[in-house]
Amino acid sequence: MINFDFASLRLIGLNPAIAHQLHALASYFTNDTSVQVARITEIHRDSLILHNGNINLQARASPRLLHELAAEEFSLAVGDWGLLSGTPTSAYHFIARMPAINHLARRNNEGRLQVLASNIDTALLVMGLDNDFNLRRLERYLALVHAADVTPVVLLSKADTHPDAADRQAEVEQRLSANIPIFAVNGQSSATIELLSPWMGAGQSLILLGSSGAGKSTLTNTLSNSQQETGAVRAGDNRGHHTTTGRSLHQCPGGACIIDTPGLRSLQLNLDETALNASFTDIDTLATACQFRDCSHQSEPGCAVRAAVDADRLKNYQKLLRETRRNQQTPLDKIAARSKWKALVRSVKEKEKLKRGST
Repeated sequence: MINFDFASLRLIGLNPAIAHQLHALASYFTNDTSVQVARITEIHRDSLILHNGNINLQARASPRLLHELAAEEFSLAVGDWGLLSGTPTSAYHFIARMPAINHLARRNNEGRLQVLASNIDTALLVMGLDNDFNLRRLERYLALVHAADVTPVVLLSKADTHPDAADRQAEVEQRLSANIPIFAVNGQSSATIELLSPWMGAGQSLILLGSSGAGKSTLTNTLSNSQQETGAVRAGDNRGHHTTTGRSLHQCPGGACIIDTPGLRSLQLNLDETALNASFTDIDTLATACQFRDCSHQSEPGCAVRAAVDADRLKNYQKLLRETRRNQQTPLDKIAARSKWKALVRSVKEKEKLKRGST
């Protein structure tokens, strides 16, 4: 029987739902007395760093586990829970992964799914009040978070250095849904810890998401016991350097744990229309009052959305909707769409040719 030290494991994010799944997983390994519960805190090229509630341990993923994950098109991620086998005098191996409660994932440039982190309760979406300020990108992060059923909290960083922080915060509040907490913060201030205390209780897992230079590592240092390397933004355009090069999990004094992440150069979403609409609830709700059921909110008469929603927010929604539909297409759908487009182009060219010939 594997021993669960719930109090210690809770400090790295264990909760009753995860404990129940881990107990079920451990029942298959009752004959291995060296097996223990652990959570992945870092992933390197040839090894994993895991925490067992007391200390960090270095291990390798077992070939059998990697083969099983590859067959299901999964990969290990920071935040994954599972079972570790081995002793201090022998090599440790990560032998079993618990199916994730949720995971934040995007599609890379090749269209393949890339898991950013697993088993997350709250996402702290960090956007600097300098040149990093970009509401369209923030809405993209919100769509990512809502698709994973993770609670979002928006942090407008560098509020101590921006003269119009209150006005910028009001601009974000007016644009986004009223039920999303939005704070303007100084990432180095201890007041930020108190501000975020409702989301940082024991057993809670948080993740920081945002661009390079937004202040994620600074916030990690303030909220946790770690000393992440931080760097200044580039002079002239306030663009950040990739100080953080990999995702890593850190413990916080209040009992929560937090995952710091490098800035994402691109964020191609992996979601369906239902998940996207959950992130744009104002548009989804207003659309029910449109004159036409298939209203695209562009030029149709009787549209209830265009006059009520910020024009730039609506354009961003329509852009994300096109991306979502394109990503949901099967290979045959893509071939049919290309054929339809080519036929339309030919038709336009033929009409122009006939028109020129008649003049």
